[in-house]
Amino acid sequence: MSSLVNIKKIVVEQPLLDVGCTLGEGPIYDPKTSTLHFVDIVEKKVFHYNIGTETREFTVDSFPESITSLALRRNKQGLACTTAQGFALLDSQSRIQYLSKPLSPNEVAHCRFNDGGCDRLGRYFAGTVQSEDPPIPGKLWRFDPTDGSCVVMDEGPFTDSNGLGLSPDDKTFYFTDSLVNIIYAYDYDDTSGKLSNRRVLVDANALGLTPNSFCDGLCIDTEGGIWSARWGGSCVIRFTNAGAVDVKIEFPKVLRVTACCFGGPNMDQLYVTTAHCGCLGGDASKQNEFPDSGNVFVVDLSGQYRGLARYEFAG
Repeated sequence: MSSLVNIKKIVVEQPLLDVGCTLGEGPIYDPKTSTLHFVDIVEKKVFHYNIGTETREFTVDSFPESITSLALRRNKQGLACTTAQGFALLDSQSRIQYLSKPLSPNEVAHCRFNDGGCDRLGRYFAGTVQSEDPPIPGKLWRFDPTDGSCVVMDEGPFTDSNGLGLSPDDKTFYFTDSLVNIIYAYDYDDTSGKLSNRRVLVDANALGLTPNSFCDGLCIDTEGGIWSARWGGSCVIRFTNAGAVDVKIEFPKVLRVTACCFGGPNMDQLYVTTAHCGCLGGDASKQNEFPDSGNVFVVDLSGQYRGLARYEFAG
């Protein structure tokens, strides 16, 4: 058991956005436009919230397929993304332009892509979710826009491929396997894009975190801390780069916390997405106890932590 007694605790009661997502996920912040983007995977929507405008402009785009993660584009407008089927670009007319659909017909029928993000050179990494029947393992993929290649970086087997990111020096790659409650660390060669030496950084079960809660999306701060959302745990946990717990942000009116990203003018605001209690076979009756499940929150960490900006997609 890890010591969870002498950790810093922050309680956040009120949401920033009362959006009522079914499965809010994938937040990213664009410092050039002061815009927070995030998705609702189940409802096939992408949300855009401009915190830099006086009116805090808020818009929603609907798509014919689920968008599962987002990435800013380098020197180009619009967003890159993963859908259930693969890697793509989004335009202002709510259209999906596919770059790669690497899954086999059998895989597409039974599993999908989930969370994703880019490295320093703009390559897009994303993982898939397992199928139990028929048995298809989750895998970690990489799409390289320089040559259009899409390759499996780790065959797993993974359960629910989730939150990923890079250390401040780009030498360590983090990747979450949600249903086994583990965050892995790899050695990363950011020139070649190769991963090696996969090892367990965080074993949330061994740390004694809330039973029936799971590691979900994550982001990284400038000190190398890993901020990991807890599906079913009503919180975001900060792990040190050694895997120890040192901060807990509690959301008492939310059950399923899904993902987080840093943003704001000083990159010291933590934006947090959540999901409805009834999502993905959950108990919808718990929504009465956790009425803000599905809304978006912001945590003011000014003077305490600053986050790393998300890398942009090079395509």
